[in-house]
Amino acid sequence: MKTKSVKFIFCLKICLIGFISFGQKNIHHRWNKQLKTYVSESGKVDYNAWKKDQKNLNAYIETLSDFPPREGASKNYKLAYWINAYNSLTIKLILENYPVKSIKEIKSPWNNRCFKIEDKDYSLGDIEHKILRKMNEPRIHFAINCASVSCPKLLNSAFQEKQLETQLIQATRSFLMDSSKNILNKNKLKLSKIFFWFKKDFGSKKERLNFIKKYSDLEYNKPVIDYLDYDWSLNTQ
Repeated sequence: MKTKSVKFIFCLKICLIGFISFGQKNIHHRWNKQLKTYVSESGKVDYNAWKKDQKNLNAYIETLSDFPPREGASKNYKLAYWINAYNSLTIKLILENYPVKSIKEIKSPWNNRCFKIEDKDYSLGDIEHKILRKMNEPRIHFAINCASVSCPKLLNSAFQEKQLETQLIQATRSFLMDSSKNILNKNKLKLSKIFFWFKKDFGSKKERLNFIKKYSDLEYNKPVIDYLDYDWSLNTQ
């Protein structure tokens, strides 16, 4: 009897380890598949088709709720988790109110409590300002998507812990070099208002210029900085 009990406990531990491993490592596969199906390479979203198939999106968000990052998870794991959470919850918000022409047609889109982990509720604003921005990674602003034309494009693959650095570099470079989002010249920069709204995250003017230079490979000679109007139209196909 004692031998059987030991074997049972051992098997239970193995199952629990596998269960936890699934929650921490393979959590984003369902989201990745949906992005491949409904989001183009250019970041345009087929909301019309996605609205007819919300079951998998809801299941993914439930999985996120059930498997939050462990305390000891890596910074990249936590970043990927919360970036994907923000983007998937934004998609859900749009689909629940579709058809809309802009996220701003929805009442308090960033303040509504839309995500629950155990007994704590989160809004999109909580995820962005109280979690992601506090992780000291300004490139999150080019990874999270607010379903608008002037936002950084929604990547059509899930952010993943081990690919995160490459994904953030690509997302930042892609956004900066998109002339519909930023117009970069040697003596004058017309930047996205993201750099104005979140200037604290990018540091002083000199630090912002160094950041832009790093990801655009362009040289600047004390340029004048101006900001482009922000287009809140829906990023639909």
